[in-house]
Amino acid sequence: MIHSGKKTVVLGLGQSGEAAAALLLENGAEVTICESSQSPSLQDKANALRAQGIRVLLGAAAEEDLSTYDLAVLSPGIDPIVPLVQNVLRKNIPLIGELELAFQECTCPVVAITGTNGKTTTTELTEKIISACNVRTISCGNIGLPFAKAVQRSLDLDLMIVEVSSFQLETIGSFRPKVAAWLNLSPNHLDRYPSVKEYRAAKLRIFENQTAEDFTVVNALADLPALAATKITFSSTTSEADFTLRGQEIFFRGTRLLDQSQTRLLGVHNAENIMAAMGIGFALSLDLEAMAQAIFDHSAPAHRCEFVRECNGVRWINDSKATNLDAMEKAILSQDRPVILIAGGKDKGFDFDDNADLVKKKVRAAVLLGEMKDRIASSWHATECHRVCSLEEAVSKAESLSRTGDAVLFSPGTSSYDMFRNYEERGNIFKILIQKLKNNQSTTP
Repeated sequence: MIHSGKKTVVLGLGQSGEAAAALLLENGAEVTICESSQSPSLQDKANALRAQGIRVLLGAAAEEDLSTYDLAVLSPGIDPIVPLVQNVLRKNIPLIGELELAFQECTCPVVAITGTNGKTTTTELTEKIISACNVRTISCGNIGLPFAKAVQRSLDLDLMIVEVSSFQLETIGSFRPKVAAWLNLSPNHLDRYPSVKEYRAAKLRIFENQTAEDFTVVNALADLPALAATKITFSSTTSEADFTLRGQEIFFRGTRLLDQSQTRLLGVHNAENIMAAMGIGFALSLDLEAMAQAIFDHSAPAHRCEFVRECNGVRWINDSKATNLDAMEKAILSQDRPVILIAGGKDKGFDFDDNADLVKKKVRAAVLLGEMKDRIASSWHATECHRVCSLEEAVSKAESLSRTGDAVLFSPGTSSYDMFRNYEERGNIFKILIQKLKNNQSTTP
């Protein structure tokens, strides 16, 4: 209870902020929450928190708070440049993030997983295979369950598996994972970072406090600085790695482990996720055969190349979790049918020029929506593009363009915040719309 008796402020009243406040209160701190918004739903949440003994400030009162504190905890979704955070920084109050706060209270070792794509699949898969080896663990962090909430169970666990984002890593101090996994890096969040260089620097902080007693699991082709921890590598394209892919078979240092085609995790991107998860298990001295067996029963998470249904000979696939270009490209490459692509969403500061050739080669027609639809259409001028105003209209247009034997792939390539709360809401609405389509064939293949 290192925060007992301290006067603390949590910036942000989202899921992570609420979890951080609860953790601080549980550990004997005096807690204030400051939140710039003051919507009716937040007003209700604030009243409930006040009844628990937490002081809550909303709107201008939060941004102009004159109080001083021993510690400030920043929710990862809040950009440090906003007035709410600047008000704290001007007063020289020590600032950490929810990830760092939870780590300081954690009583068991931590595995941390980061990367532009594949974090959630790898985190879930790692939890599955580690649990199969009789290790008491849970997954948390950017995957959904806040680390600050999950950490209260750490006394009863052997290990915690934490999915971490660049936003969370920005505000670490002592955070030191026993195993740190780096999956990949591609341009993302350029609406928050000035360039890929700053985005990469935030991600690299996952290794910052590791020593020779720790482990890193990294893509063999990743451009990384010298690392202090023992390195375990994986690759789907080179044989110069510990875990490698030959066709659809995964090997460890020359020994065959499993045939990916017999799992429910298909595609090269999932091969890399499998290898990374097994690399984490190997770093923890777990049995490779037991881990391989656990993989056969695991399915990909919702909204990531998720098969929804086949209707009138057309396969509909929900890839709403594709919030950047690399994820979109991998989804397109994983299709073995002609593709009608639904894409677009929030303008995150990057262009779609780099995948224009792939889209031209693999996509028969594209249906574009959201803030970026005009820019994407300009980038993909060599592909038949149709611009629409809503997801419902996008589904209708894709249905009219599709033919028997096609796949309609909903892989936006960017975030959802211009039209939806998050990618989950976007994906769920897409699935509802697909289930409403009328099947004119007498049987479904």
